[in-house]
Amino acid sequence: MKEEEVILVNEKDEVLGIMPKMEAHEKAVLHRAFSVFIMNDLGETMLQQRASSKYHSPLLWTNTCCSHQRIGESNLEAGRRRLQEEMGFETDLKELFSFIYKAPFDNGLTEHELDHVMVGTYDKAPEINSDEVADWKWMLPVDIKSDIEKNPKRYTEWFKLIFDKFYDHITQ
Repeated sequence: MKEEEVILVNEKDEVLGIMPKMEAHEKAVLHRAFSVFIMNDLGETMLQQRASSKYHSPLLWTNTCCSHQRIGESNLEAGRRRLQEEMGFETDLKELFSFIYKAPFDNGLTEHELDHVMVGTYDKAPEINSDEVADWKWMLPVDIKSDIEKNPKRYTEWFKLIFDKFYDHITQ
């Protein structure tokens, strides 16, 4: 099986090439990514707990799903694909904003991503893929913000960065 590749980009999100995912994370090369937030009619956000088998950040809580776009795939197509693969459902998504972040991990890997942040709505329970997700829950954004402040080690590094921007966006 061929290793997944990521799309290398510059700060303007212009494509520079492709690289195997692990190599990009080992070399901390800027690449395109996306993060999906799913909200329900009660204003809660669906969080996922990463599976214990993940190569970084296992069992930490994070946004509904995230991953990398494939060549020829739009941001929204990638978000819908990964939402189905990880959480077992489909819904319409809307892109909110994008930003660049860099987050090193204890295992020597670094996420250096131009992240496209998307939001969608859904009111049912997901059918999680246990290879990707250990658990899930709904939380109000204000409660997430408070819990991140009290228990930052429970959450992925990128989620803490993204959530502040997401929270500001949804509370304007």
